[in-house]
Amino acid sequence: MNTETLASGLDTVKLAVALMLLGGAVFAFYWYADQSLLMRVLGLLGVAAVSILIASQTALGRSTWSFIGSTRTEVRKVVWPTRAETTQTALAVLFVVVLMGVVLWLLDMFLLWAIRLLTGQGG
Repeated sequence: MNTETLASGLDTVKLAVALMLLGGAVFAFYWYADQSLLMRVLGLLGVAAVSILIASQTALGRSTWSFIGSTRTEVRKVVWPTRAETTQTALAVLFVVVLMGVVLWLLDMFLLWAIRLLTGQGG
C-alpha cells in the first residue's frame, strides 16, 4: 500500500474526527441550555481547541498554519498610513462623494426638465 495514500486517508479521518468533535460541541452547547453559560462556553472553547489541534496535524492543517504565519509576516511589512494621511484621504473621499451627489442631482433635475418640456407636461 502506498504511504501517501495511507497518510491522505489518515488525514481525512483526522479532519472528520475534528469536525465531528466540533459539531458535537455545538450540539451540546445548545442541548444543555439550562446549564451555566460560562461552563458551556468554556466547554465549547476547550473542544474547539482540541479540534483545531487535531486538524493541525493533517497536511491541510500544516499548510494552513504555514499560510497564516506567512500572512502575519506580510502584514508586518505593510507601511500603514499616519493619522493625518487617513484624515486627509477620508476628507477627499467625502468631498468627491458630495460633489458627485450634487452633479448627479443637477443632471437629474435637467433631465426631468427636458422630459417635461418634450412631453408637454411642464407649465
